[in-house]
Amino acid sequence: MTYDLDRTILELEAEARNADPAERRQIEAELRLALAEREAILAEQDGRTIAEPPF
Repeated sequence: MTYDLDRTILELEAEARNADPAERRQIEAELRLALAEREAILAEQDGRTIAEPPF
């Protein structure tokens, strides 16, 4: 799963480099979401967080 996400992150980074300022802001917002999602997945895999609800 993280492979696809890593690929998406790389593509967004490449798009942001070649985008106009308005488009770059949108791409960077998508990039922040993808990076946060990857961090959440990695934290769950490493045991730094629990994916189960507390009840």
